[in-house]
Formats: sequence, C-alpha cells, structure tokens
Amino acid sequence: MNPETGNTSPNRWLVLARVVLFLLSCAVVLAATAPLSAGLRGNWQELSIGTIASFGAFALTLLFVRWEKIRMEDVGAAVGRRSLARLTLGFFVGLLLVSVWASTVRAAGQVRWIHATGIDVRAATVAFAGYLALACREELAFHGYPLRRLERLFGLWAAQIFVALVFAAEHKLGGSNWLDALLGPAVGSLLFGMAAIATRGLALPIGLHAAWNFGQWSLGMKAQPGLLKFVVREGSEQRIHWIGVMTYVPVMLLATFAFWLWHRRAQGEQLRGTP
Repeated sequence: MNPETGNTSPNRWLVLARVVLFLLSCAVVLAATAPLSAGLRGNWQELSIGTIASFGAFALTLLFVRWEKIRMEDVGAAVGRRSLARLTLGFFVGLLLVSVWASTVRAAGQVRWIHATGIDVRAATVAFAGYLALACREELAFHGYPLRRLERLFGLWAAQIFVALVFAAEHKLGGSNWLDALLGPAVGSLLFGMAAIATRGLALPIGLHAAWNFGQWSLGMKAQPGLLKFVVREGSEQRIHWIGVMTYVPVMLLATFAFWLWHRRAQGEQLRGTP
C-alpha cells in the first residue's frame, strides 16, 4: 500500500518510466524557451528562461501528479503557509554556504575581490529574480516529482544518485565537461535533494539554490558581471579553479549531512507519534 494515498503502489518500473518521461519533457520545455528569449541578454535572458521554464515544469508536475492520482503535497510542490518562511530560511542558509566557500578560497591566496562598476540596484534585482526563477525551474524539474516518486519506490540514496546524475547530464549538455558537472551540479543536487526530502517541500531548496547562484554572481564568479569583480593572480587560474572545486565538495556534502540529520530526526518523531 502507498502510505501517502492509501492505494496499492504501482509497478515501480512503470513509475520510473514516467519519471524519465517527466525529465525529458522538462528538458524539451527548457530547450523551447531559448528561442523565446533570444532577443534578451544577460540576466534578463536568465529571468525570461527561468520564468517560462518554471511555469512549464509546474504544469508538467500538475499533469503527472493527476496522472498518478496523487497530490501536489506528495511531491513537495504545494504552496503552504510556511512556504515563504522556508524560502527565506533557505536563502540565508545558501548565502552562509557561499560565504564559507568563498572565505576558504580566499584563504588559499592568489585571489581578491574588488568593487565592480556599472551594477546598480536594478541590475541586482534582475539578477536575483533571474536566479530565483531558474532555481524554481530546476527544483521542480528534479527534486519535486522525480525525486519524491523515486524515493518512495527505490529508496533515498538510489533516488538521490539517479537525479544527481541526470542533473549533471543536463549541465553537460549545457556546456560543462563531465568532471565539472559531476563535482559541481551533481554534488549540489545531493544537497538540494536532501533539503527537499528533509522539509517535504521545495520552498527551502529553492531558496538555498537561488542564494548559491546569486551569491556567486554577487562575487563576480558567474558569466555575467556581479556586484564584485573576482580577480585571480595571473598564472594561478587553474589552481584556483581546482581549489574552488575541492572546497565546494566538502561544504556541500557537510550541508547535505546536516539535512540528512534533519530528515532522520523527523522520521524518528513520526515513528514516535505512530500509535
């Protein structure tokens, strides 16, 4: 029996096929948004793509949830009275993680940040909205319906690893190499997925995801100019890149472990409350 719905659990391989279909559909929607945003540049383009693709991912979630006769709450996609508070909490936790990571990179030497010119409040607002929209799309596309359905039928870590690999593959198709995709987005997916499972919703991981990207943009570590400019000593670029990667991995994994503890505690409380 499915404890969330009270119905007999469907064949898990059928659910896996539906999850793969959902992921492919989200990828198609994302690809289709690019021509619609072709006339825009920089963070305006990211805002446009993120907004359109988020609506597409939400519509697909609604469609697949109804197909399986479950609820939006069962995949973490429902908006509740605590959603805004959790989004805000996730954003501040994300900024904290960026700060810890950037401080570690700075301690290695050969890097510094200087004030960037040409970035005003309007540009920062567009960047924030763009990264929030992109985070909504990626969390709906990966850590909502796909992760929660796979977790229910295949277990926590099998679901996490599967989704992380698909997340890495999407970034590989977007231009990353496999090593960077596996050590970057795939590791980040484990954190965002664990946050989604621990909180049984997407609000906190959306805030966490948006804060990480916005924090990196602010530090001048994205393709678009940020509030600061990241300056690396000439000849040290490759070394600093790998220092960044090697500090990113433990920071994200430690945060993942913290959310796993949150999840275990919630499970324990649920068991104690069961008659």
